[in-house]
Amino acid sequence: MKYETFRSRTSFDKSDILALAHGRLVEDPPKGFALRLPAPPMLMADRILELRRDGARGRIVAERDVHIDDWFFQCHFLGDPVQPGCLGVDAVWQLIGFYCGWCGGLGAGRALGCKEVEFAGQIRPHDKVVRYEIDIVRYQELPNSGSTVAIGDGTVAVDGVVIYTIKRAKVGLFLDIDYPDYPHVSRNARGGKMER
Repeated sequence: MKYETFRSRTSFDKSDILALAHGRLVEDPPKGFALRLPAPPMLMADRILELRRDGARGRIVAERDVHIDDWFFQCHFLGDPVQPGCLGVDAVWQLIGFYCGWCGGLGAGRALGCKEVEFAGQIRPHDKVVRYEIDIVRYQELPNSGSTVAIGDGTVAVDGVVIYTIKRAKVGLFLDIDYPDYPHVSRNARGGKMER
């Protein structure tokens, strides 16, 4: 799809999300557009149902279908399968990063932290649908850097019951940090502390 279409859409299906993960969703990306979602099995959303922006605030609603053979049930834990709670937090970060790119931010996304996480339940192999609802409390394009940051409060529900809350999850998009020529050794082949 065209970049203008990407920016105007308020929902995305699984084929759209997979195309973005593989870098093939936007056919005419602007210079610096490096937005990606993780590819399966780390991709934690099957569809984005709602995207809304009102100035510096916004909202994202997405879902993921639970499958009895999801990879994490095979190892976490043997005899007691449960989805790792950190994957729910990662889903919130993934979606906030998507939001930044949808709002026009350029660069590659990175999770920057969160203030508070509470787990009050679990996701098991016979559950059906995980739902993420995130209220963006601040979206900002940082002057003179090309970077974008968004902060959101999210909930993770399974089959209609909220089981996790994530407060002040923060994600940024940063220019020129992506590593598209992996596995070759190049400028961004090594990690370490990022300059802010």
